[in-house]
Amino acid sequence: MYQWLILKRRIEGIFIFPFALLGRLIAYFRPLPEEYDLFLFFPFYHVGGAEKVHSEIAQLFPEKKVIIFFTKRSVNDAMLPKFKGSNITIRNISRYTDNKYLYFNNLVFRGIIAAYISRQVKAPVVFNGQCNFAYKLSPHVPARIRQVELIHSFCSFSYIRIPFIPFYTATVMISRDSIREHIALYKAYKIPKSYADKIQLVMNGIPLPAVQPPRPSNLMLYVGRGTAEKRPYLVARIAQQAKTIAGFMGAVEEAIPAELRTYCHFYGEQTDAVAIDRIYREHQVIVITSSREGFPMVIMEAMARGLAVLSTDVGDIPYHVKNGENGFLLDHTKKEKELVSLAADLLEIWQSDPSLLETIARNNIAYAQEHFGMNDFAQAYRKLLL
Repeated sequence: MYQWLILKRRIEGIFIFPFALLGRLIAYFRPLPEEYDLFLFFPFYHVGGAEKVHSEIAQLFPEKKVIIFFTKRSVNDAMLPKFKGSNITIRNISRYTDNKYLYFNNLVFRGIIAAYISRQVKAPVVFNGQCNFAYKLSPHVPARIRQVELIHSFCSFSYIRIPFIPFYTATVMISRDSIREHIALYKAYKIPKSYADKIQLVMNGIPLPAVQPPRPSNLMLYVGRGTAEKRPYLVARIAQQAKTIAGFMGAVEEAIPAELRTYCHFYGEQTDAVAIDRIYREHQVIVITSSREGFPMVIMEAMARGLAVLSTDVGDIPYHVKNGENGFLLDHTKKEKELVSLAADLLEIWQSDPSLLETIARNNIAYAQEHFGMNDFAQAYRKLLL
């Protein structure tokens, strides 16, 4: 399968060549006005865990000239300020690269951007933050240019990237579970082992908040999107069965059935750091009901503020959450009704004995201080990209 995908990419390259050549000519007459050390490619700048990680990566190189290309249309610009900096130039090219009716523009821009990169006096480094356009660009970048990719989870990109793996000198993944799934995919597709050897684990990090005595007034909180794999409606059902109110931070209201919304308090999308911190600290338990995950940033943020974790046992969550010590894990393979019932029972136990949550709060703050800081995250990416 791997060899066939490589052949397919090469055949497609023949048809793409005239468009890419046109792009190179355009870049020749309209070059970048400055030199850059790092070329970063991200799809979006709207609210999301991946976008938060991408913005933190962008800020790790204050002494370097950085240019960021956004290639997909974002739902909003809530996270855009997080990417900005005095050393950072931002180009939103989504009107050209994310238009299926004028797709030839995408092909032309592969040549334009490739020429921008190759014409730098000093060879820059190219970083692909799970960006489709950057994968399609990679064959057009000279071999002397180092390209690094970041994969957040095992998903459709795990397959999209296969024909382009040879162009990357390093692959970053954020969870052990994701690495395991990708290595299994490599074996199934007969991808050379040398490419699996390039995979590196770099856990996400967070700016650690000040340690404060927890004084929560609410029980359970959900933070995230309302997408199918997140299953936020289960959180509402848990609240219903536990006879409590669940807080929801994020654009999730439409994902909750109308009859369950009386058990919900919707904070909406939040981008202000002070407001986000306050909402976390007002709750005792972070609830994750996903059918699949890598290792969610929201768990790091919640544990750092002393929240217990009540989560399905997906991705790398079991590496960090131990039953009774940090929270409790739910079997994600159970029927939804069973999962809801078990979660509600656990919440009632915690409510009946506040000392259990107080102990977990101390454990989680200590664990986050030791494992989730930005130092290792920053050192790993600076080593990769400098």
